[in-house]
Amino acid sequence: MSDLLGIGASGLRAYSSALATVGDNIANAQTPGYARRTLQLREALGAGDTALIRANVRPGGVAIQGIDRAVDGWLIDDARLSSGDAARAGTRLEWMSRVEGALGDDANGLATGLTTLFTTADLLTADPTNPTLRSQFLQAVDDVAAGFSGTAQQLAGMSDGVADAATAEIDQFNTNLQALEAINVGLRKARPGSTGEASLLDERDRLLDQLSGQAGVTASFDDRGAATLRVAGSGDLLVGGGAVNPVAVTAAGDGRLSFTVGGDAFTTASGSLAGQAEAANHVADQRAGLDTLAVQISGQLNAAHQSGFDAAGNPGAALFTGTSAATLTAAPLAAADVAVADATSANGNMLAFGAMRGATDPESAWAGHLSAQAQGTAAARAQDAAATTRSDAASAARSSVSEVDLDREAADLLRFQQAYSAAARTIQVARETMQALLAAI
Repeated sequence: MSDLLGIGASGLRAYSSALATVGDNIANAQTPGYARRTLQLREALGAGDTALIRANVRPGGVAIQGIDRAVDGWLIDDARLSSGDAARAGTRLEWMSRVEGALGDDANGLATGLTTLFTTADLLTADPTNPTLRSQFLQAVDDVAAGFSGTAQQLAGMSDGVADAATAEIDQFNTNLQALEAINVGLRKARPGSTGEASLLDERDRLLDQLSGQAGVTASFDDRGAATLRVAGSGDLLVGGGAVNPVAVTAAGDGRLSFTVGGDAFTTASGSLAGQAEAANHVADQRAGLDTLAVQISGQLNAAHQSGFDAAGNPGAALFTGTSAATLTAAPLAAADVAVADATSANGNMLAFGAMRGATDPESAWAGHLSAQAQGTAAARAQDAAATTRSDAASAARSSVSEVDLDREAADLLRFQQAYSAAARTIQVARETMQALLAAI
């Protein structure tokens, strides 16, 4: 049976919970992953018999339906997809920038060494017997060899660095998978519409955001909100049905990365893991390209030097030894061993050496390699900027639905405070009315 005391009591309970919900919103206004909550209230109907009508329905106060989270599924999916693309582009750009730095002249001095080599050869044409110039020529050869071997070491270190970063990322990814399954267990036990369920859903979405930023994944949900997670594209199961399938990463000899889940290979087109895989491929390509250039340039310079004759009239020796950038070294030559002359003149070989400069000379080959890397890095930078802008826009659209507006919460706080006071006043009026009736007896 409905009565004023019952109606007032239901109002106190409902508006007390509403005030607590507003308080949670205000307290978590800056909490990442928190979705604004709203307490859903409905009219509670009291049914009973009257003298004229059986099962008469009349107002019975207010009842709590549960807590709703302010979320938009489409905006969430869009934000996750764009954040994965941004993470991929950002990770790839980071490593490509490092490669560009390793190839730069400030890091290895290769461009300077090659220029000095040809400049000294030009000077030797005017003073072919100068021992100082001969020594400078050999020092430039040593600088070129050291530049190649030093760059090879840096790139090899980057391959190891990418592999280590991917391993750490995989460990975090698997930790997040385990945490997601724990959230699934909690959601299946949580009371629908409760604050606990809302908190678990917030944590579930936060984990899915992180997982989407690490790799391309797709999520589906059951009627309790528990997530089933799969690899995007291949559909390999990561989390679902109480099972968690961890992901593993393997680095090949040249540093290229491969991923497996449950022993099956898979690829990911988004997320930081995709960026690391692309970075590993790029570093491996650069290492192979550096070896090719080292063999090409050392072969050209060796052939040019061996075409001439040294101070004793002996054929010129090879300037470099080694079959790769990492093993390239300058031959142990003395100043008198520099083959300045040719068969007809004392400076003829250095004249021919200087004439190598052109479209296919070592300087141009190295400059072209640097230019290709710079263009690739610039393209990666443009892709990163576009992906970041897209991700920021998607995140802002998602936040416009889910974020807490403190002005709105302040208005709700006043509204529910007044409603709470009104409910308390209803109880007071019921009490005063009952006392008046009893006093009149």
